[in-house]
Amino acid sequence: MSIIINLDVVLAKRKMRSNELAEIIDITPANLSILKSGKAKAIRFSTLEAICKALDCQPADILEYVED
Repeated sequence: MSIIINLDVVLAKRKMRSNELAEIIDITPANLSILKSGKAKAIRFSTLEAICKALDCQPADILEYVED
């Protein structure tokens, strides 16, 4: 089971840079990078909500389940 993070895709569609999103949702660029790379072990619902609000998207636009 794998969860794929499509945050780069959504950022590109919105023509937004990672640093800009990090500032809007008030997390460090390093933590956002960990999330984007798929290395994060968890994500808080409050962070996911802030990302979705800033990018005007749904969680399913960012997270994708792929069966191994």
